[in-house]
Amino acid sequence: MKIIAPLLVGGLVLALAGCNKPDMEQARDDAAAAADHAAEAARETGDAAAAATRDAANRAADATQEALDKSEQAMDKAADATANAMGDAKAAANDAAADASAAAADAAQKAADHAHDAAEDARARADEAKR
Repeated sequence: MKIIAPLLVGGLVLALAGCNKPDMEQARDDAAAAADHAAEAARETGDAAAAATRDAANRAADATQEALDKSEQAMDKAADATANAMGDAKAAANDAAADASAAAADAAQKAADHAHDAAEDARARADEAKR
């Protein structure tokens, strides 16, 4: 009996294995199909991720270019404003110099008038003194 039990179990296993062989092939085929589907899904996911990355990079490049364009416009405006301010400052300096020259000329004229009046007074006193 000791030998019959293992033989019986071994035969039973062989019989079950023989009966399940078509099921095992179907399971293997199903597993292979599932693996193929999983690989395809992984490829599609990778392609979608790559496309999303490309789109994000393109949007970032567009935003960078737009910012660069705006920066260049701002720099051009700042340069124009600086040039205009320099022109205004030059005109104001010229006006101030002209005003200063006019004031200096006016002061010189007043000094000359005062000197002339003093000279006339001195002459008049000298003439009086001679008499």
